[in-house]
Amino acid sequence: MKTVRIGIVGMGHMGRHHARKALELAQRGEGVELVGVSDAQPERARSGAAEFGVRALPDSDALYKAVDAVIAAVPAVDHHKVVSAALAAGCDVLVEKPIAVSVAESESLIELAGRRGCILHVGHLEWFNAVTGVLRKRVQGPRYVEVHRKGMVSARPTDVDVVRDLMIHDIDILQQLVGDEPEHIEAVGVPVVTAYVDIVNARIGFASGCVANLTASRVSHNNVRKMRFFQGDGYLSVDFLAQTASFYHRVHEVNGVPARMEVEEFVFDPEDALLSQLRVFVDAVRRRDVLNTSARSALGALRTAIRVLDAIPDLDGRAS
Repeated sequence: MKTVRIGIVGMGHMGRHHARKALELAQRGEGVELVGVSDAQPERARSGAAEFGVRALPDSDALYKAVDAVIAAVPAVDHHKVVSAALAAGCDVLVEKPIAVSVAESESLIELAGRRGCILHVGHLEWFNAVTGVLRKRVQGPRYVEVHRKGMVSARPTDVDVVRDLMIHDIDILQQLVGDEPEHIEAVGVPVVTAYVDIVNARIGFASGCVANLTASRVSHNNVRKMRFFQGDGYLSVDFLAQTASFYHRVHEVNGVPARMEVEEFVFDPEDALLSQLRVFVDAVRRRDVLNTSARSALGALRTAIRVLDAIPDLDGRAS
């Protein structure tokens, strides 16, 4: 089995999480080596390198020469610059979501990956949550979807709005399950603690007739990540945080027994989504799976996220 040499650009919060997972795969003998890290702040690179027992490369260009694959865990506004350089150097890339901040930047990354024959995966992490497997199997022709994704105020700086920060997870899942991007979108949003909208509600409609109501907030008093799918045979409720799923369906009256609702509880082992995502990426690197369906799905999710932002009226009532 070929050892995949990995480097991480960005030693912030997520970069360190990725480093731990890469080391875990290495320790399990899964053919992964964490070679080194880099960061725009040299001291942070040195700190991360010391923590994980790897090299701190002087810059990202030096890192690209030493590895086969790169994990880009940098601010979203830097995704295009970092990923472009890594792909141009011939490295496969796993980049945090969103793929980039604009459709044009995202399209250019996908085009460059194809031209260079490189793997480009995007970290829409929720797709690797254990409950998403239930969604893939049980969601069939949904008519209405209700989504709540809420987080508490974070001390970590943010460089994007809550739609591209949080709601994009649910947009990606919805579009993959429904199989299309929405036909129409209505939205409202308010900036609360940052210069960007921090809480947004969007109502999106698909050609199939499915309507989804999504709320995303990063100014809540607790963390919530739930989806409910209502369809002809009942409704499916999933909790991404608790990793639980339940299917509610109506049992009709039979022989005088009144109609009732029955609940099917799904039982499965919780998964480490970040570790599962890295395994899929490493496997794609080994198999040279250059279709890059992850990046194309991420582009579709970003397209819709930007449409949601465009649909939000300014505070004076005008569409932005």
